[in-house]
Amino acid sequence: MTTTASNPPAALLAAIRDGQRFFVTSHQRADGDAIGSAVAGALALRALGKQATVVMDAVPPSFLQPFPDVDAIRITPSVDERVNAVLVMECSNLARCGVAGLDRSPVINIDHHPGNTFYGTHNWVDETAAACGELVFTLIDALGVALTPDIATHLYLAILTDTGSFRFSHLTPRTYALAGRCVAAGADPQWIARTHYDSNSLARVRIFGAVLNDMQMHADNRVAILSITGDQAQRLGGTYDDTEGLINFPLTVKDIQAVAFFKESGPDDWRVSLRSKGAVDTGAIAKQFGGGGHVNASGCGWQGSLEAGQATFARLLTDAVGR
Repeated sequence: MTTTASNPPAALLAAIRDGQRFFVTSHQRADGDAIGSAVAGALALRALGKQATVVMDAVPPSFLQPFPDVDAIRITPSVDERVNAVLVMECSNLARCGVAGLDRSPVINIDHHPGNTFYGTHNWVDETAAACGELVFTLIDALGVALTPDIATHLYLAILTDTGSFRFSHLTPRTYALAGRCVAAGADPQWIARTHYDSNSLARVRIFGAVLNDMQMHADNRVAILSITGDQAQRLGGTYDDTEGLINFPLTVKDIQAVAFFKESGPDDWRVSLRSKGAVDTGAIAKQFGGGGHVNASGCGWQGSLEAGQATFARLLTDAVGR
């Protein structure tokens, strides 16, 4: 059952109020919503006098490291301790965290993506929320925690990044109201945007140039296909972290309505990110390959050659933009 954003389940709130020790986590390859939601949640728990540790499987990308308390995230492949509860932010299943051992403790599952498997002891899934940060904001309100500048900064980061800088179709008046409250509480929109979007390394710029130079166009230039391998990123002096946000760049072209971006995970194994404008539903396409997401932002996997994957997603996106 889906719960509205204004009403966290009573049992979930009770589990937090009654507990003392918590882990907070989110998905692998953490983005702004993952970091913002997890750190804001942990800061709110600490404001209640509780112990809260953010655990993740990898160091966050460099453009997220300047944000408050990110340097306190515990990077580990596994945990041995048991805690009163683990708060898992925007993961359709527990394996997406990439941290083993979390299932030793009760799990609180907070998500806004379609396809969540309701794996938690307590589940709060609201597909109407524009970002997981909206749900965390609602939870913080329900717990009676005042917004500090650091909490507000992370909530604004979460909302900003998961809405494509307030451009995606799942925005609501509530989204803007919550962002406004963050600013009123001390979040600095200019600093947040510049830190996240304008802190590029030279390697990142080179990767953007190389990937965009090899961009394939289909459907009368309405569909773009991008790709990069691990070797390519390394030769250009960077990593996959440097590709964050690249997929959105082709959408700044007036005619382009949909983009697929292939990143190599292993031999004939690819992670595919999908983005679109308007009513072009990438989430429906991602579902066909075991993935999911929203209408304008989704992802899935592809097993097979890059050429076959490019042809398959070019055809599917061409069909989508033609409807």
